[in-house]
Amino acid sequence: MTLTGRDAGPRHASGPAPDRLMQIGEAAERVGLSIRTIRHYEQVGLIVPSARTDGGFRLYTEPDLDRLGVVKRMKPLGFTLEEMRDLLGILDALPAADDDERPALLDRLAMFHTLATTRVDALREQLATAEGFADTLCQRIDKHTRPD
Repeated sequence: MTLTGRDAGPRHASGPAPDRLMQIGEAAERVGLSIRTIRHYEQVGLIVPSARTDGGFRLYTEPDLDRLGVVKRMKPLGFTLEEMRDLLGILDALPAADDDERPALLDRLAMFHTLATTRVDALREQLATAEGFADTLCQRIDKHTRPD
């Protein structure tokens, strides 16, 4: 099998090798996303497979899975695709940023942290409301099923 894109490189004995290539099915299982979802994220530009086989099969690495994990965690917080792209761009740029670029990137990252925290708080409030509703229904069931 000939690979296009980044090569597999050396294998490591302990833990998953960051450059070990896996097909989309294994990547989907490891991250907890469907194959269809991963293909969609590729179509909209959130993820790019690290390589492809001669037959065109997508191949992913651990860093690709990390990227998918970021997207997966942003989705329930209601981030848009554009916001996801923006955050991924920040995360991609930070390791190579020079001293002039880093403060602006960190400011943008802090903005995403604040936004995520605000959305988590809102979800907690919604969960408390939903739990209260479920408890009310349980009480009504108990009230009408207990023998008098």
